[in-house]
Amino acid sequence: MDPVSSAAQALAGCRRILAFTGAGISTESGIPDFRGPEGLWTKVDPEEFTYSRYLESSETRRTSWRMRAESRVFEAEPNPAHRAIVDLWGIGRLLACITQNIDGLHQRAGLPDEAVIELHGNARETVCIACGDRQATASVIERVVSGESDPTCRDCGGILKAAVVFFGEAMPREELMRAALATSEADAVLAVGSTLSVFPAASFPIEVVEGGHPMVIVNRGPTELDDLATVIVDGAAGEILPMLVAELAGRLLPRRRRRTK
Repeated sequence: MDPVSSAAQALAGCRRILAFTGAGISTESGIPDFRGPEGLWTKVDPEEFTYSRYLESSETRRTSWRMRAESRVFEAEPNPAHRAIVDLWGIGRLLACITQNIDGLHQRAGLPDEAVIELHGNARETVCIACGDRQATASVIERVVSGESDPTCRDCGGILKAAVVFFGEAMPREELMRAALATSEADAVLAVGSTLSVFPAASFPIEVVEGGHPMVIVNRGPTELDDLATVIVDGAAGEILPMLVAELAGRLLPRRRRRTK
């Protein structure tokens, strides 16, 4: 049996699948990952972008906003892997999607907000650290391009920050609670495009497995949790997920009665 069919067989009886996605699902949309050979952390030092340094250093903020203005995140479009997860929701097999990504591509692909749990925030929104006002990051980027290297809140003058989790910053409490609830209700986990090495995020797939449920991993290369997987499919998510979801959907169709002579 080929790996995709093995994965479909492992998930065949599951009706509350928890998707867990990482940067690898979005690389096919042109967004580089963080830890790969061409990843972001090969080009910049992550220690320069801690939450405390962002608050203290105007130079760090200027660099951060310049990088966001040059980023391809806002130009990226969902790829077949994102759309396949929407299809999984459409056939009633997806409980929720926990994502480490900040690109908002799951929602842009058509997954409803109530199905997406963004552990690390969303780069498409910007928040004022002082008053909590939120606005579209695109509008702040326009100010940066127009010459404001370190834009501040127009309501209170506070520091503006993309609504993503920086190193040293607490993860959003509400999203953690939603993730914990989804994990407790899941009867399988489908991990896509993640090395499953970043904690506490990776603890959620582990909890599903420890509950006695299957885990299917779709990723290019090994992950830290391969030894816990029921099935591993090594390859591009955009190629594998549409086939996997299509096979799962086919298993839901009633079998045609055999004609008798």
